[in-house]
Amino acid sequence: MIPVTIVTGFLGSGKTTLLGSLIKSRQSRRLALLINEFGEVSIDGALINSSVGDDEHVRIHDFPYGLIAYGDDEHFIPTLQAIAERRANVDHVLIETSGLALPTAVMALLQSPELAGDFVLDATLAVVDTPLLLSDQFDRSLSIDSPQAAVADSVATLFEQQLEYADVVVLNKIDTLDEDALLLAEQRVRDRAPNVRFLELAYNAQLDIRLALGLRLHQPTFTAHNHRFTPLPGSDTPTLDSHARLNGHVHSGLAGHCHGLATHKHFHEQDPGWLSFVLRSPEPQQAETIKQALIEIAKTEPLLRSKGFIKTAPDQSVLVQGVRTRVAITTDAIKQSAKESELVFIGYHLNRNTVAALLFRMTATNWK
Repeated sequence: MIPVTIVTGFLGSGKTTLLGSLIKSRQSRRLALLINEFGEVSIDGALINSSVGDDEHVRIHDFPYGLIAYGDDEHFIPTLQAIAERRANVDHVLIETSGLALPTAVMALLQSPELAGDFVLDATLAVVDTPLLLSDQFDRSLSIDSPQAAVADSVATLFEQQLEYADVVVLNKIDTLDEDALLLAEQRVRDRAPNVRFLELAYNAQLDIRLALGLRLHQPTFTAHNHRFTPLPGSDTPTLDSHARLNGHVHSGLAGHCHGLATHKHFHEQDPGWLSFVLRSPEPQQAETIKQALIEIAKTEPLLRSKGFIKTAPDQSVLVQGVRTRVAITTDAIKQSAKESELVFIGYHLNRNTVAALLFRMTATNWK
């Protein structure tokens, strides 16, 4: 069976950068990557493709727009079935979920009749933006019935659920933090998700591949027609005869437990306020002006994530990565067409017209 590692984490946690470092340290492993973004333009997919280059032992499958493995995804099962058909050339599958998704959707389909015979969940990794965690950005609001409270509560709910379903939590963006800050971050993770098996530190967005792949935290057994997960020695929790309604994953060394699959429907059915849109401009832009504009927009609007490529000259573009008011411009090794600037915005009840008007006012160029 082909092992599968799910990489989850909230918007801007650094999942793509971490994946890029794992690819570079893959040694002889032959990898298949499924990259998912919530947005009609694949920025992360372009970055991963750029880092992989011509490496024939790494195959990338891009899932732009929507949420991978959720109910309306018609490509997930066929893609994995195609990977299974070339299993002689695949040692491991890595799946990066959208920052607004829960890993339970993938976990459920891995146990479906179509996939259960070919794939096994190796581990689920949740990547955390540690400075945001320490700045209380994932805490619930104490106010009632305000737009800010709605954003805070929705962010907190999604973040906590991503942690809850993780085997390993990776504390990312920690290079400037001291030991006391790291201990506080660990405590905040444990308070939200006490059943997390491991916490790992990713300095320079790098994680030892031995701490990410080949963990074997979910070991299946088979009976006549059922895909089962082995109960833990000494656990009073029996193995279920059918996992049709439960994802049934257990953590090695911890009491067995199950999560209802209804949780991964939260995004679509209960919280439609999360929105993503793209704004484009054909005119050259000043990188620093764009940076200041995105910071100002995040201060006044419920913008949680911005990213894209900005055209600074006819044949030159730079990468923009924004997490709330923290915006970074990268000018090196960007292989992207500079025909126009293209920015992806993700937020909670975010208004496209308002953001476009603010960009127009601050850059003196049209954005559509």
